[in-house]
Amino acid sequence: AHDLGAKVDYYDKGDIHLGVKESITDTACVFGRMYDGIEFRGFRQEDVETLSHHAQVPVWNGLTNEWHPTQMIADFMTMKEHFGTLNNLTLTYVGDADNNVARDLLVTGAMLGVNVHIAAPEDLQPNSDIQQLAFNYANQLGSTIKITSNVAEAVYQADVIYTDVWLSMGTDEKEWDTRIEKMLSYQVNANMLKKTGLDHTIVMHCLPAFHDTNTKVGQK
Repeated sequence: AHDLGAKVDYYDKGDIHLGVKESITDTACVFGRMYDGIEFRGFRQEDVETLSHHAQVPVWNGLTNEWHPTQMIADFMTMKEHFGTLNNLTLTYVGDADNNVARDLLVTGAMLGVNVHIAAPEDLQPNSDIQQLAFNYANQLGSTIKITSNVAEAVYQADVIYTDVWLSMGTDEKEWDTRIEKMLSYQVNANMLKKTGLDHTIVMHCLPAFHDTNTKVGQK
């Protein structure tokens, strides 16, 4: 935004305490008078919705626990740029699918008519409400949704394989070994790419990615 000529202000959690001393509604009303647009990046979905309702200027979600729509804009623009179209595209998400990125890929992909497959352990798949929302959009647009724990089934004919971290923010280090052991069969590697049956499949990741020992987390 700054590069395009807009004046940009940034408030981190040390500068502003939404809902602590001032209500989110009051903050929205004040910021709505000061700014032409507001991006919220935080945790609670209801917070960004309250801002949007009361600010009277455009408010967009930079990330919440539930959704990550700005990531979706970047991701699907990248896919369209690479393949030229989203029509008949198949996207497979592999790994921990009980997070905001996986949920948003599933629903946004369905909204755009992209075939979306998910390969994840059963206890790390999107909940039934999210799945039903995606199925509803897919039925309207004629795309397919597939959610399974079977990697080979999910990645077959995938144009895009997408993955994310196995250890989300806040995951107790005591749980790391158990989680990694559970996720090893969902590791994106050359063998998985062969299972697509295609030679043009690309791999995407929302980053940061811990794929080596060049970071403190990777070393752990």
